[in-house]
Amino acid sequence: MLFRMIRGVLVRQWSKMLLIAFTIALGASLATSMINVMLDVTDKVTQELKTYGANIVVKPRDASLLEDLYDVEDGGAEITEAWLNEADVGKIKTIFWTYNIVDFAPFLETEATLPSGNTVPVKGTWFNHHFDTPTGESVDAGVASLRAWWDITDGEWIDEQKEDSEEQVMIGSVLAEREGLKAGDSLRLQAGGKERNVTVAGVFDAGGEEDEHIYAPLSLVQEMTGREGKVASIEVSAITTPDNDLARRAAQNPKALSQRDYDTWYCTAYVSAICYQITEVIPGSVASAVRQVAESEGAILDKTQLLMILITILSLIGSALGISNLVTASVMERSQEIGLLKAIGANDRAITCTFMTEILITALFGGTVGYFMGFGFAQLIGQSVFGSAIEMKPLVIPIVAVLIALVTIAGSLPAIRMVLHLDPAEVLHGSKA
Repeated sequence: MLFRMIRGVLVRQWSKMLLIAFTIALGASLATSMINVMLDVTDKVTQELKTYGANIVVKPRDASLLEDLYDVEDGGAEITEAWLNEADVGKIKTIFWTYNIVDFAPFLETEATLPSGNTVPVKGTWFNHHFDTPTGESVDAGVASLRAWWDITDGEWIDEQKEDSEEQVMIGSVLAEREGLKAGDSLRLQAGGKERNVTVAGVFDAGGEEDEHIYAPLSLVQEMTGREGKVASIEVSAITTPDNDLARRAAQNPKALSQRDYDTWYCTAYVSAICYQITEVIPGSVASAVRQVAESEGAILDKTQLLMILITILSLIGSALGISNLVTASVMERSQEIGLLKAIGANDRAITCTFMTEILITALFGGTVGYFMGFGFAQLIGQSVFGSAIEMKPLVIPIVAVLIALVTIAGSLPAIRMVLHLDPAEVLHGSKA
C-alpha cells in the first residue's frame, strides 16, 4: 500500500519532484566538487608554491645561532669556516618524510674578478644533478627546478649530464647587460688566486639581486676556493602541513613534548618536524624554516580551505531553501489528500513517514546525479586552476550523503510542520463558521 501511494505521488507530481531532485543535485554537485577540491587542495597548492623557492635552509651548526634551531629568520651570526659535506646532501632523501622533499640544492659562494675588473658573487650549486641515494632511489635535484620561476632570456640551463658542463656558467641579466655578455661567450674568472675560462650557457632574469650574480657548477667553485667536497648551505623545498599549536610547541623544544605528542609531531609533515629530521641525518647541520615562505603557505592553504567550506555551506543553504519552497508547495497542493488520510484514521507519524519517504527517494536520485556532476566540476577546477586532475576521495561519498540527508530534512521541516497542524475538517469541508 505504502509503495503504491509513493509511486502514485511520484508519477502524478513528477514535474515538482523533478524540480526538487534538480535542486538537491545542484547542492550535491557543489558540495562534492568543493569537498574533493578541499581534500586535494593542500598538496596542489603546496606544489604550486614550491615553484617559488625553498622553505627550508640547512647550514652548518657552528654557523647558526643554536637558539634559532627551529624558529629563525635568515641572517643569524655565522662562522665562515664552517662547512657541510657535499656527500651528505643526498641523505635528505632518507628522512621519514622523503616523499615530501620536492627539491633541494647545495650552495657554495665566493667572489670572482671579471676581465673588466669588476668583482661579482659566484654561487656554486647543482643544476640538474643526478645521483642515487643510500636507499637506492634515483634523484634529480638542483636549481633548474628549485628556481623554476627564473626566465631564461638567452641560451639554456646548464645540463650536468653533458661533459663540458663544468666549464659553463649561468649569468644574471643585469650583470650580462653591464658586461656585454650573451649565451656562448667566453669569460675568464679569477678567484682564490686561480683562473678559469668558462662559457656562458645562459642568461637568466630572476627579478632580484640574483640578476647580478653568476651561478656555476658546484665543483668549479669548490676547486677555485680549495674547498673540494664542501658546501656552505642547502636549500630545500618541501611539502609541509600548516602549523598548529602542537607544531608551534614542538618548534620551541621538541624534547618538552610528551611521548604521544612527540610521535604525532614527528609523524606529521610540519616544517619543524622535517627540519628536525634533516638535522638528524646530516652531521653537524641545523635545518631551519624560511618563516616568510612557510607561514605564507599555511595562511594561503587555510584561506583556500575556508573559502571552499563557505561555498559548500552557502550552496547547501540555498538548496535547503529551494527544497523548503518546493516541498511546501507540494503539501499545499495535496492538502485534501492529507486531510482525507487523517479523516480515515491515519496518524501524523504515518503520514509524516510516507511524506519523508517520498522526499528522500527524490533526494537519493538527485544526490546521485549531483555527485557525478560534482565529479565533473572538480575536474574542471583541477584542470583550469592547477593543471591536473582532482583525486576523487571515497570519503566524500558518505560525507555528501549525510549532508544531503540533513539538508533535505531541514528543507522539509516547514512542510512537515504544516502537515502536523493540518485540520481535516478545514481542508475537506472549508473553514469553520
